[in-house]
Amino acid sequence: MRRTIVVVSVSLFVIVAGAPAPAQDAPAEPPPRWADTAELSYVVTAGNAETKTLGFANKLVRNFDNASFTLRLAGVRAESTRFDPVAVGTADSFSVDDRESTETTAEQYLFEGRYDRNISERFFWFTGAGWDRNVPAGIENRTTAFGGVGNTWIDREDMRFKTDYSVTYTDQQDVIPNPAVEDSFFGARFSYTYFHRFTESTAFDHTLTIDENLDETSDWRAQPTFALTVTMSERLALKVGLVLLYDNEPALESIPLYDVDPDTPGAVQLGTVLVEKEELDTIFTTSLVVNF
Repeated sequence: MRRTIVVVSVSLFVIVAGAPAPAQDAPAEPPPRWADTAELSYVVTAGNAETKTLGFANKLVRNFDNASFTLRLAGVRAESTRFDPVAVGTADSFSVDDRESTETTAEQYLFEGRYDRNISERFFWFTGAGWDRNVPAGIENRTTAFGGVGNTWIDREDMRFKTDYSVTYTDQQDVIPNPAVEDSFFGARFSYTYFHRFTESTAFDHTLTIDENLDETSDWRAQPTFALTVTMSERLALKVGLVLLYDNEPALESIPLYDVDPDTPGAVQLGTVLVEKEELDTIFTTSLVVNF
């Protein structure tokens, strides 16, 4: 899985980086003092089953002469409701009643603040902190503080590429605590961001973040993201995105233990056991983007 994530990220980066760029190659113009981008998606289905999916994200940036502060907020929540009808009465006279059961199938939230300051045209330092929650993946609360340095390799109107390297401190509470894993630990993080504007109305964003637990090196996470944005007007755009969340040592979940297959008549539940959740989560989004 580690090889797959690296190969996919590097391959897409090479393909996109090798694509022909627009004619302009002048340095990027100074950014505005304030910039805010909001994204919203909402999907509802009804009938024999109901699903509700709400996704939102907001990125607020305050630019200074030689520095910037970025505040990010994001969330995804999905609920599914099943209706199991039952009949009450006799075969000739009965009434139908729907028994509802609602389940949260996705719940992920993120809040992060980051301050960047340039040391030179190609070198900068940064610091920040963030909080996230992903209950289906077994993460109740995770708070991370980080600080490090980075390089700006390309900074043009049509293309930008940055890498950064930092030390992190993480405090994590799982839905089901794992007694074999420390809740707090120091780590190391590598990440890069890549932006390429193909035309006046089409742009591609790609990021990769890898977090390593220095107390337990087998506990590492990777998050590649990909997004294609099509501008409709000065303020509005449509965005299609893909986020991969990989955890090499995922959180635990409790599942029932039976003596035989639970569909077998007479099966007896002996209790519960703890097993690891899936290593990879995939999030695909389509959203309306509003630029302020």
